[in-house]
Amino acid sequence: MPQGLDVGTMNLLSARQDGNETVFVQQRNSFVEIDYSDMAEQMLSRSDVLHIRKDDRVYIVGDDALNFANIFSEETRRPMQAGILSSDEQSAIPMIKLITEQVVGQPEFPNERLFFSVPADPIDADVSTLYHQKTIESLLTDMGYSPEPINEGMAVIYSELANREFTGLGISFGAGMTNVCLSYYAVPVMKFSIARGGDWIDEQAAQATGTPVDKVTSVKEEDFALNFETDVGGIEGALSIYYDNLLDYVIENIISEVDEEDVEEGLDVPVVVTGGTSSPDGFEELFAERINESEIPFSISDVRQAENPLYSVAQGALVAARSEEEREGQNEQAEESDTTAE
Repeated sequence: MPQGLDVGTMNLLSARQDGNETVFVQQRNSFVEIDYSDMAEQMLSRSDVLHIRKDDRVYIVGDDALNFANIFSEETRRPMQAGILSSDEQSAIPMIKLITEQVVGQPEFPNERLFFSVPADPIDADVSTLYHQKTIESLLTDMGYSPEPINEGMAVIYSELANREFTGLGISFGAGMTNVCLSYYAVPVMKFSIARGGDWIDEQAAQATGTPVDKVTSVKEEDFALNFETDVGGIEGALSIYYDNLLDYVIENIISEVDEEDVEEGLDVPVVVTGGTSSPDGFEELFAERINESEIPFSISDVRQAENPLYSVAQGALVAARSEEEREGQNEQAEESDTTAE
């Protein structure tokens, strides 16, 4: 069976069809480094903590990394930064390889189809995503998969707008980037990314309040809500300010990037938002308010949030993978029919 993989800065998520259900597997895309000792090795192994030893160091990866970082007042490290593999992290490739293996597992058969998400090149930073894409593709190929990249914004369209003939504006608010895609009938007519996302919010809030970034991230993920009722000066107040700023920035860039030729005359465009950064309560309402107040150059039919924002990109990649598998199967049947007719 084909798989979908969301290669995110904060999390890696896979999606696989199991009967009538979609099964998701998730791991945090981070790690923490500690000194090796026999006792530490025994403790980690007994507790089934995902880790790898290299010389006199032990790397704890995935969901357990944040827990250890909070216990020992350490900052987690990331294989990815700003939506792509980190050029500043020497352990980026072996760490993301280990996490990916845990998330997707081994293929059920050689060259199993797997679609993985990739961001578009950002319009506000001099960054290319090509090296990141090719490296992830190579890792998956070495594992025995037949990988295919899919634009992250387009994956949102596949996941959330099937009932609208895959037509609309999909926006994925990730940790490292925000990806935007405008599609008509499953054909992307505009796609780009912005080099700001949840990490930018956390870093700005941490700097403003003098709080460690991991602490800010934990507060945001636990029970933070965008209700603007929190006292100014605290972590939640700072998060609200920078969330508001990010939404305005994203909408400004959508307006500047949309070409009149991209928009079909007379069509009301549905807008769907997703991604882990869009998870806080109140996000959908705030974004709808901001975009409806803007001078966006096309008519919007509705604005809604994905039912499962964290899983949406992986789900969309799976939809694309299954569609490609079905298309290939139909082509094979057609070729067999032509051969029989001859």
